[in-house]
Amino acid sequence: MAALLAISATIDRFSTRLGKSIAWLIFIAILVSTVNALIRKLFDESSNSWLELQWVLFGVVFLLCSPWTLLSNEHIRIDIVNSRLPARWQHWIELIGHVFFLLPFTLVMVITSTPFAFRSIIGNEQSNNAGGLPQWPAKTLLLIGFIALLIQAISEIIKRVAIIRGDIADDKLDGPQSATEAEAERLLAASNPL
Repeated sequence: MAALLAISATIDRFSTRLGKSIAWLIFIAILVSTVNALIRKLFDESSNSWLELQWVLFGVVFLLCSPWTLLSNEHIRIDIVNSRLPARWQHWIELIGHVFFLLPFTLVMVITSTPFAFRSIIGNEQSNNAGGLPQWPAKTLLLIGFIALLIQAISEIIKRVAIIRGDIADDKLDGPQSATEAEAERLLAASNPL
């Protein structure tokens, strides 16, 4: 288990570095969007490549930050029931969810996006819009994003098994809450006067 936990720690470091560096592209997407809107309004000029660049930048952030989001336990889910269960049950639910839902989904996406991306690369696929960007980088991004999420899913499975076995402490339940969890608890307490 120690070797698997070392691999998991390496994956976690990679996902964190990737997510933190890619998240800055949101700022660039905002700048591109702002400049494009100003040019369109002031000079009545527009460019499909600027519009497509905004979409690609958003796609990069969404896909390549998803492993970091999973690692940080900040992904969207409904914890109304799960949060009230004992910690051991929560870990089993997480493990089952990762093994039977997340892992198969990411595998299917990697398998199906591989030929999709390679056909686009080989054909040097371009946008159908006049002045648009090449399409193969965006289609390749799907493959890269789901490979990164698949690898992080494997790391999460390793950690859940280690926590259930008692090999490592539960840092997410024993440690400080995320901002999302703290806000959810505050809202729940405010809505429940008893």
